[in-house]
Amino acid sequence: MRYKFTKMQSLGNDFVMLNGVVENIRITEDIARQFADRHFGIGCDQILVAQKSSTGDHGVRIFNNDGSEVGQCGNGLRCFASYLKEQGLNSEKSVRVQTMTTTVELNHNADGTVTVAMGRPEFDPDKIPLAVDSEELVYRVQLEDRELAFSAISMGNPHCVIEVPGVDDAPVLDLGPVMECHPVFPQRANIGFCEYLSKSEVNLRVFERGAGETLGCGSGACAAAVAGIRRGQLDRLVKVNLPGGSVVINWPSDQAQVALTGPVHRVYQGEISL
Repeated sequence: MRYKFTKMQSLGNDFVMLNGVVENIRITEDIARQFADRHFGIGCDQILVAQKSSTGDHGVRIFNNDGSEVGQCGNGLRCFASYLKEQGLNSEKSVRVQTMTTTVELNHNADGTVTVAMGRPEFDPDKIPLAVDSEELVYRVQLEDRELAFSAISMGNPHCVIEVPGVDDAPVLDLGPVMECHPVFPQRANIGFCEYLSKSEVNLRVFERGAGETLGCGSGACAAAVAGIRRGQLDRLVKVNLPGGSVVINWPSDQAQVALTGPVHRVYQGEISL
């Protein structure tokens, strides 16, 4: 079957966009993996498929590059807002998009950036989900060679945030896959390694669930900012520097949604036969 697609990226976090509103598109885990293969396919971190929606202006299905389906992707959703406009599916400044787990609002800004309201962070262990007895500000698990402290948050997907003295030397590729699949996270998790530079700026690397380390992770940036705010280490407006670039996170109050703002770019359009 031939698929028309658009390749987009934000902060080097790259995506394949498909229009399932006007075309009959069926995505399986195997097809998602073929799209994402950087040698035999297009190559991407996630695949986003536009859908009709009963609760939003549009719906979207989000697949990781291992074929697993997820409910949230901050950078992908911001690119998706631009894709909807390019496809003629939305001409408004704002658009509400329904994912597998939530409905988010996306806004086009005058400077070309896109802001996504990521919803309220969830700390209830049962809803993250997190296999612990009670909610804590900081959790600890015993690994083979150390005790590890981390924060756990859901931004529509589960996140583990680990404070490190510097991201350049952080054990992302060693500790990332261990914590992603640790029994404390029954649905696996995105693992963020966060370095605090000031009350308003952090450096971050993220080992994403089902994708490995990526150059950018929007929901991971939100989780890192929220974790630091709750622990009194950050102000409510935070610049998050990722390997692929920077985003701004705004969490005005504990009752407010987390807003993620950053750039989006279309790389190219094409067709592929799978």
